[in-house]
Amino acid sequence: QVEIWEFGGGSVAIGESLRLSCVASGSRVKADRMAWYRQTPGSGRELVAFTSLSSGVKNVADSVKGRFTVFREEFSNTMSLQMTSLKPEDTAVYYCLVRSFSASVDSWGQGTQVTVSS
Repeated sequence: QVEIWEFGGGSVAIGESLRLSCVASGSRVKADRMAWYRQTPGSGRELVAFTSLSSGVKNVADSVKGRFTVFREEFSNTMSLQMTSLKPEDTAVYYCLVRSFSASVDSWGQGTQVTVSS
């Protein structure tokens, strides 16, 4: 069973930065896919950043490109999202998604709130 720990949310002013981290743990868990999604009230979850060790993919959504950077070390169950030049539209609950090499289903974290205000 995968346990997911999310860190780093908070309230910041426009233009400031935050770093989110996600750690997947559990007995013999080796994470393949790790991703960040975000959700605002009344909306579906939007993919923000995606990593996959099996495919070597590591990218961010066009809506945050140039401001957000995703980090994932090889063979690591940890993923970080460096968010800079934050805007009010970045305000959302950010969720970490994990799929291990041995699983065919996704596991979600509890979410961490990011609030950007003037």
